[in-house]
Amino acid sequence: MVEGSMKILAVSDVVDNLVYSPLIRNLYGDIEFVFGCGDLPYYYLEYIVSALDKPVFFVRGNHAHQVEYGEEGPKSHPHGAINLHRRVYRHNGLLLAGIEGSVRYRPGEYQYSQNEMWGFVFGLIPGFFANKLRYGRYLDILITHAPPWGIHDKSDLPHHGIKAFLWLLRVFKPEYHFHGHIHVYRPDTVTRSWFLNTWVINAFGHSAYDLNLRSYKEKNKGNRYDNPSICF
Repeated sequence: MVEGSMKILAVSDVVDNLVYSPLIRNLYGDIEFVFGCGDLPYYYLEYIVSALDKPVFFVRGNHAHQVEYGEEGPKSHPHGAINLHRRVYRHNGLLLAGIEGSVRYRPGEYQYSQNEMWGFVFGLIPGFFANKLRYGRYLDILITHAPPWGIHDKSDLPHHGIKAFLWLLRVFKPEYHFHGHIHVYRPDTVTRSWFLNTWVINAFGHSAYDLNLRSYKEKNKGNRYDNPSICF
């Protein structure tokens, strides 16, 4: 397997005026993928798709709406972006999977019990084993809205982490797990944590990262990074 680095843009939870501006191509034109970790309006993800012309993968957050209304009429999804919810997806050698929503704390869409989240995770397992047979590994990157249980989560019910996600990280060992949901208001808030074999990263707002993926194949191998590094 070929070691390589790739640059990605992760966005979540808030519309950032630096991203939603004509500056986006100057700042992030060299990224390879965009990961949307939830609670972002469809028009925002569509703008990123059109401005960067790069693959945008997303999951919905607990504040998402089934339908959004704009000048072009109702939309049930962001055009041009790829919804990863309950999917195991391969793109240019990169193995991805995703799960939307948060723990249920009130009536509403895209909220689930811990048991329902277990069901979503178990539904991904056949795809993980198919990846292992074909590519020698289960998963490279997990994209979710909620964090895993005990990592970056909070004590209040709406911001509890997901127990099934922690199990997934233990068993299937993705190299990165990007999540949203946990808003960051203080500069000393922990947003990157190492768990066994995985970097768990809170994608609140927006950040570009150079990721070292031990098994990611690309035409021009870049430098190796021991840690994910914020570029902007």
